[in-house]
Amino acid sequence: MHPPPTFGSSPNLEALALQANRYHPEDGDSTANPISQPFCPMHEITFSTVDKPKLLNQLTSLLAEVGLNIQEAHVFSTADGFSLDVFVVDGWPYEETEELKIALQKEILKSKEQCSNQSPIPAVTVSEHIKEQIVSLPGCIEIPSDGTDVWEIDTRQLKIENKVGSGSNSDLYRGTYCSQEVAIKILKSELVTTEMLREFSQEVFIMRKIRHKNVVQFIGACTRPPKLCIVTEFMARGSIYDYIHKQKGVFKLPSLLKVAIDVSKGMNYLHQNNIIHRDLKTANLLMDENEVVKVADFGVARVQSQSGVMTAETGTYRWMAPEVIEHKPYDHKADVFSFGIALWELLTGELPYAYLTPLQAAVSVVQKGLRPTIPKHTHPRLAELLERCWQQDPAQRPNFSEIIDILQQIAREVADEGGDGRKGKSPGSFFSAIMRGHH
Repeated sequence: MHPPPTFGSSPNLEALALQANRYHPEDGDSTANPISQPFCPMHEITFSTVDKPKLLNQLTSLLAEVGLNIQEAHVFSTADGFSLDVFVVDGWPYEETEELKIALQKEILKSKEQCSNQSPIPAVTVSEHIKEQIVSLPGCIEIPSDGTDVWEIDTRQLKIENKVGSGSNSDLYRGTYCSQEVAIKILKSELVTTEMLREFSQEVFIMRKIRHKNVVQFIGACTRPPKLCIVTEFMARGSIYDYIHKQKGVFKLPSLLKVAIDVSKGMNYLHQNNIIHRDLKTANLLMDENEVVKVADFGVARVQSQSGVMTAETGTYRWMAPEVIEHKPYDHKADVFSFGIALWELLTGELPYAYLTPLQAAVSVVQKGLRPTIPKHTHPRLAELLERCWQQDPAQRPNFSEIIDILQQIAREVADEGGDGRKGKSPGSFFSAIMRGHH
């Protein structure tokens, strides 16, 4: 028997888990009756490939061409542009699959040939599409009568220099705009889809209305072909994720508290303006040349609805709140959960659930209440804050204004004790100013 994967398209993980348990009863579970289930052989086919638009449609058609009957499809995408597509199909009462592999390889080659003959989305329609979406969003600024927009970048003043990063849908460059050093996020024009345009317009809409010293500052956007881009201030010291995991940097307690306070202030500002980030993680926390940490990347951020609840699976599994993983309604407290995981990462210098795949971590967080292990010698107030941030019940989590108060209080105590709990000892960190200039 091949039970369906206990994760994926179903809005209720628990129901899938129960269904799987009917096939694999726990020892001593007399209620499960596997004999009553009819025997139905299945096969699971997994495609691992570079993510691209309409990939699921193409793979579904491909399997249908081979003559397979699909029972379930589960799609998982990574932040760096890869896709895992898992299909559960009606099987046959033996395990021989060599002929199937050969048939699939032939169909894949045929599919690739057909794709190469198709032309990409015409670039001319892109600008109008974005403008239409941004203007139709509630609360958007008026467009001046001359047809230009106050946030539209004059490309003659924009100089693109070296590439500093790359994602699945965009590349990040360093450059200058009117002699100011900037970061330029350019959409990959050959991959433009309706969904990407929607995220692009949403990001512009959100970023142009926010201004806070702990949120990366939006400068403008290009919505005219051939380059669709978002221009922001340049954050010279890069991401906290890179500092921890690539440069192997370690945050001592005063430094950690300073970073956490900066992030909390940025997030508190966003929440006060009804903006839910939805993908808060150390990769989206950037540091400028003055060691100020700012919240970045609003590609999947949303303005909270009137009802105060939202549904959709978005974000990155290792940092994602259980209610988001389960496709349940959620609100701004989902960001608080993600903040707790990021804070633990600052504390330990480790990747959350490093011994699990992102998918395994997500399932364990929901079904088993899994959380990272807090080190024994953690400051007790900080340990208590972590546990409150990642409570299963969102109502039990603090909001960011309370988190700021708690962190500032711990920072004062640590400063009085000399930086690491011992009186008279200097913090000895390049983040020596814990509170100075960050109230």
